[in-house]
Amino acid sequence: MSREPALPGSAPLPADRAEGTVSGAWLMALLLSGCAFTPGYNAPRVVPPSASVATAATTNAPLFDSLARAGQLAAPLPPGAMFDATGALALAWLDVMRDTTLVRLVRTALQDNQEIHGAIARVNEYRAIAGSARSHLLPELDANASVSTNQVVFGGSPPTAYRAVRATADLQWELDFWGRIRKGVAASEADLAARSSDEQAIALTLVADVANAYLELLEAREDRELAQRALASRQATLGLARQRFAQGVISELDVRQFEADVAGAASSVAQFTRVASQQEHALSLLLGHPPGPLAGGGTLDGAITAAAVPDSIPAAMLLRRPDVMSAERALAAEQARIGATRAAILPRFLITGDYGRQAPNAADLFGSDHEIYTLQLGVSVPLFAGGRAASELAAARARIDQARARYEQVVLRALSEAADALVGVRSDREQLAALTAQANALRQAYRLAERRYQGGIASYLEVLEAQRGLFASELAVTQGRRVYLEATVRLYQALGGRWTGAP
Repeated sequence: MSREPALPGSAPLPADRAEGTVSGAWLMALLLSGCAFTPGYNAPRVVPPSASVATAATTNAPLFDSLARAGQLAAPLPPGAMFDATGALALAWLDVMRDTTLVRLVRTALQDNQEIHGAIARVNEYRAIAGSARSHLLPELDANASVSTNQVVFGGSPPTAYRAVRATADLQWELDFWGRIRKGVAASEADLAARSSDEQAIALTLVADVANAYLELLEAREDRELAQRALASRQATLGLARQRFAQGVISELDVRQFEADVAGAASSVAQFTRVASQQEHALSLLLGHPPGPLAGGGTLDGAITAAAVPDSIPAAMLLRRPDVMSAERALAAEQARIGATRAAILPRFLITGDYGRQAPNAADLFGSDHEIYTLQLGVSVPLFAGGRAASELAAARARIDQARARYEQVVLRALSEAADALVGVRSDREQLAALTAQANALRQAYRLAERRYQGGIASYLEVLEAQRGLFASELAVTQGRRVYLEATVRLYQALGGRWTGAP
């Protein structure tokens, strides 16, 4: 209904009828907005709630456990230990490997890394899109003003000219009778949740990358220290060999062999120095900083004594991984969109209107008898679109099938990665225990060989072999420590959070 300024020969609409019509329309809007076409959604169950991922003990478990205790390695958490998965941004890895330098590096990376900044920007974009979708649930109100000169003709009457100054507030509101708009809002909010999970996944990967790069840096530094100690030891042995050569006890061939051994140790020092510098540059890139040296740092041995990981995990915990949550929210978004697609083929109800003032000139705009308004309730019923609605519905169903397949695949991949990570932690721990025991034995053998050589009992070959064997074994132990810790990092990634042992 509308109320316009009275032209010659027209009668104004009674005010009581107008007010009654307005009240009735608002009441109808409230009633209609309570109805919705909202199909339900439930995430598909890929694994039973009681399922778990575990690694079985090997037949030589007692032997490896005794070696691990001798090497002061952390014992695994007992099966059934409680878990607390709180997402990548909780810096969960820091609860496993306690290292002040790593704490600082991870926090710096999460603050300054450019990929994190890009992920946050994407989340902000989808947050704004969700806000835009929610705005369609509310009436849209615009203010308009115009000045016009008009001439109209009614029937056979002579033309009537008039000038109009008009100021109105215009209303447009679609009644979400079938839930089309609300389903669009639900889809936008699910997209936002998926992007938030993607941000967590990027942060999770970044934390793991920083930890791995830091562990490789510690390995390179410790290898360099081993090479420097080996170099100093071999230089001392070379000095003793030269003295013995001068005394005529050994031949020049023996001296040249020791010199070659010193050169090999010096080459290793240079190699590990280069690797350490390159790892510092890689860490700088992850931190979002220019390449530069990294001051401070812990030790691999200290990190290992603080690491305790489980032998089994509940499969349901993996559903809280960021990539799994992202895939699930993507499926929920497609499910919501099919509801909006279904609602789009049903009648649409729209309330439009305007209210304001109109007068021949601006000075009289707010005078009496210049009030105008229009209020309309319209309905649009789709009749024929060449099969477009059916095709759009079929496409929506296909997108749901795709999203469901992606979700189930992500869950299965999470289970596989968790199982691989558990096996890796167990086997790498056992390998490190064996390597540590081997290095301890070779260290004693080298000391004995050195004493035998100084006493003139053993030849230089025995000392050289002992030196080389010990150096290679110590490098293997350092590598084994790094590999074991990297296995815990992979488990941390596979869990998507942190684990906490409970008595």
